Amino acid sequence: MSRILIDGYNLGLEKGTGVATYARNLSYEIGELGHDIDVLYGNRASASRNDLLREIYFFDNGEDDRFRWLEILEQAQQAIHGPLTFRAKEIPITGKVITRQFQSRLPRFDRLFNSPDLFLRSQSAFKLWKRPSSIRLPHKPDLAHWTYPLPLHVKGRPNIYTLHDVVPLRLPYTTLDHKRRYLRLLQELDKRAAHFVTVSENSKRDLVELVGIDPNRITNTYQSVSIPQKYRDKPEDQVAREVEGLTGFDYKGYFLFWGSLEPKKNIGRMIEAYLSAKVDTPLVIVGAQAWKAEQELKLLGETDSVYGSLERRRGARKRVVQLPYAPFPLLVSLIRGARAALFPSLYEGFGLPVLEAMLLGTPVICSNTSSLPEVAGDAARMVDPYNPQAITQAIREIDTDADMRAHYSAMGKTQAALYSPERYRSNLKEVYASHL
Repeated sequence: MSRILIDGYNLGLEKGTGVATYARNLSYEIGELGHDIDVLYGNRASASRNDLLREIYFFDNGEDDRFRWLEILEQAQQAIHGPLTFRAKEIPITGKVITRQFQSRLPRFDRLFNSPDLFLRSQSAFKLWKRPSSIRLPHKPDLAHWTYPLPLHVKGRPNIYTLHDVVPLRLPYTTLDHKRRYLRLLQELDKRAAHFVTVSENSKRDLVELVGIDPNRITNTYQSVSIPQKYRDKPEDQVAREVEGLTGFDYKGYFLFWGSLEPKKNIGRMIEAYLSAKVDTPLVIVGAQAWKAEQELKLLGETDSVYGSLERRRGARKRVVQLPYAPFPLLVSLIRGARAALFPSLYEGFGLPVLEAMLLGTPVICSNTSSLPEVAGDAARMVDPYNPQAITQAIREIDTDADMRAHYSAMGKTQAALYSPERYRSNLKEVYASHL
């Protein structure tokens, strides 16, 4: 039995991301492989010597007033000595702090560690010194598996990094990343990493062609799609009540998108295509607004448009419901209750939501670009994401053709079964066996 460290970079986000789902699933599969799991967070929590206070502060949303002085001291140290060795302390989970609020977000773990604001501080150090920093823990793990390209490493141990995609390089206009610094980080990690993991053959090709990483140093493990049975098997009448109460729409009576409202998700063209389709079936959009979200949603707010009179446009907008967030159990019900899921993304490293919809028997309309043809196979209605007319046609077809919906529902379940936790676990086992 070995001890494997993963980071909590995305796990600490309140509303979660696809990478958070990846990290959470990774923690469970590491446990299933029989390894101990250490999870490293970077919360703005006190590094108190008192065990109880460390536990309290870890689950507290507030900030430690002393942190500002820590930042000032650290900046002075960096100016003199270069990249720091950050230190983490174990967070004792005693049960004295009630943590049920966080159960759906916590990964599987044997030990939790925290280094105050570690991820932001390490990125600041990389910006200044152009080299990753190291992290020192009370007990050094046998292997560190970073779920994101972070400028951190554990000295004297194999460090594996998951690189999901290279969107900042492929679609630079869709992210706020500093492109030169991002590329340099990937190149610096290539000097230190024992190995890289990615989630599709498409992403692997991008890493080889754009970053120059040796393909022998990259393993595509794919991802697994897994939804707890208690949510998958919830009685259909209960699901219907939940979605009707939340959206006001009938069970199987709406289209659904979920994810961040950002340029690469192609929300603007999706809405344009939906309004052009002039279908009676409403559209539900679940996701937090991110960078340029207002531009992606502008068709829902304009008053002059090629789509007809102001009165008609207002009627169309009433059929579009936006929800900033849905807890995972409720999101599963929303997916199950949808007539079809819409994912005309410009680029996806893997496209987990597509497989989640398929696993739940919901037909999918998705892009024919990046990793999606590889992952979805023939089990989705594919469209050119840059062509609103093509998306419009797919929406009309899926909306009116019950046989087509039944076909993609059945095909989707078969396709999703290819991405089982067992297959993913086997792929991980091979990677770890080469480095432990």
